[in-house]
Amino acid sequence: MGPMEDKVDKKLLILYASQTGNAMDAAERLGREAERRGCPSVCLLSIDEFRPSDLPNKEAVIFVVSTTGQGDNPDSMKGFWRFLLQKNLTREWVKGVHYAVFGLGDSGYQKYNFVAKKLDKRLSDLGAEAIVERGLGDDQHPSGYEGALDPWMSALWKMVYEKNHNLLPNGPNFVAPESTLIDQPKIQIIYHGAEEAVPPLSTTTDLKFLEMQIESARSMTPGKLSGKNRPDCLLKMIKNHILSTPDNGKDVRHFEFEAVSSSIDYEVGDVLEVLPGQSSAAVDAFIQRCDLNPESYITVQPRDIESRGFLGHTSFPVKLKSFVELTMDVSSASPRRYFFEVMSFFASAEHEKERLQYFASPEGRDDLYQYNQKERRTVLEVLEDFPSVSMPFEWLVQLVPPLKTRAFSISSSHLVHPNEVHLTVSVVSWTTPYKRKRSGLCSSWLASLDPQQRVYIPAWFSKGSLPPPPPSLPLILVGPGTGCAPFRGFVEERSLQIEKNIQTAPILFFFGCRNEKEDFLYRDFWLSHSDKNGVLSEEKGGGFYVAFSRNQPKKVYVQHKMKEQSVKIWSLLNRGAAVYIAGSANKMPADVFSAFEEIVSTESGVVREDASRWIRTLEKAGKYHVEAWS
Repeated sequence: MGPMEDKVDKKLLILYASQTGNAMDAAERLGREAERRGCPSVCLLSIDEFRPSDLPNKEAVIFVVSTTGQGDNPDSMKGFWRFLLQKNLTREWVKGVHYAVFGLGDSGYQKYNFVAKKLDKRLSDLGAEAIVERGLGDDQHPSGYEGALDPWMSALWKMVYEKNHNLLPNGPNFVAPESTLIDQPKIQIIYHGAEEAVPPLSTTTDLKFLEMQIESARSMTPGKLSGKNRPDCLLKMIKNHILSTPDNGKDVRHFEFEAVSSSIDYEVGDVLEVLPGQSSAAVDAFIQRCDLNPESYITVQPRDIESRGFLGHTSFPVKLKSFVELTMDVSSASPRRYFFEVMSFFASAEHEKERLQYFASPEGRDDLYQYNQKERRTVLEVLEDFPSVSMPFEWLVQLVPPLKTRAFSISSSHLVHPNEVHLTVSVVSWTTPYKRKRSGLCSSWLASLDPQQRVYIPAWFSKGSLPPPPPSLPLILVGPGTGCAPFRGFVEERSLQIEKNIQTAPILFFFGCRNEKEDFLYRDFWLSHSDKNGVLSEEKGGGFYVAFSRNQPKKVYVQHKMKEQSVKIWSLLNRGAAVYIAGSANKMPADVFSAFEEIVSTESGVVREDASRWIRTLEKAGKYHVEAWS
């Protein structure tokens, strides 16, 4: 008998914390693999569906967790993590529990796989025993996170068997043949007559009906989509203005929207999530390729009645075409590896079946990554590349990546623009290794909208990483490129406060772009507020500093401009200033942190390590905020 065999619970529990769906995908793969290896009982849950107080009763728990932003927990993990940090938990609280941690991260970020690392340490500190050393998946690996997951899983099953034979009764090397694996999909689709599709309230307006349709469709989606299903409001675009010049090579837009369905409320620093529209041609092509009837009315339900994550009771039947448009990303996201495995069972052409089986195998992993993720091949393109595949709609609903909302920093103040919300958006486009032109689904869709057309945009408001500052708080803002977006709202609001004779503190703002003539975003806005007695003026104790990286032979970035204003920054920090940083997640946040270290060290005369500690204290006190995006 192994040391795990006297525990109460004989299940293998897999808990995942996912922000974009990758950790959920990896966890589902672990669950399938455990079943294929003969594990008699596997339970897979999102971490927010699990009661943390039950952890001491578990026998073996595998955690699959992603790291978001600047080392943050995914939203679904915040409650669980708060519970684990309680002071009253002893060093033997989970003694006898065996665990394994697999993290998903990106080594391009400063706090690479921070969530997995701290979870591993905390579980160990509370007395749990690691089954296997933690695994760290890296987006930068040629095969993505799977480059680390495959070898980690091999080690995991060997050690699980060593700890408890009962969890793998057929031995560590047993694997059921793949042909026996295709079981029922997790969901079932029920077809309805058109008369059943009328929403419960027959007096609803068109806008309310649209909101209910969105809520109904998205509440039926398998897997947990973050946030609420019903939009906070529907927006209509009233301005679509190009900020960058054509020869810049970038397309940056200023969008203005007004609420049409309900009043809106937000604060500066908040985030707007938008549900993008998909190309009607792509949706039609998908429906045709899969031989579906776009006019039929459907509801989607879990096959297993006890399934969580569904809100089926709030839903009424929706048109199949509307369901695809609102919930299934057929024209932008790449399918997961399991999609190829399931496709292989429905391919009638032998050469296609073999190719799909190869792609789904460990040997074909790197080739699949090159074909699929690197090329950002869409679900529609993959289905067109394998024409003999005839996949049931239930499997497609389960496996096509969900259509996700896209989050943008709000670039306006609600006090200045009641019933409006503004965004600053870089229209994403790139060329793949095989020279295929790709573009971001949401940014290119927004850029294509004409304010004269009445297109309704489903939107949700949420808190970002930048809390709204009180008027009396001095601010040091660093926002190169579209990172200036939230600070446009900050400056608008503080300007209004000055007009209303509210006592305000100074703002230093460091902006950066390539070239003064090509991508100096909101140039006139910043300069007008830097004028006499403006929010950013010297007279008010503030300042506006621009780094043009390409205006001269030697590149100049925001951190160089910060060092030039070392005395001013140190003076404002001594007055209790808060630091806000926004922009690209690549190297910028780390370079700016390093510049602050140098400034604090130079101006206060302390060594670099002490300066670093001082800034970390600022962070803990809630006065150093970073919102970065990739």
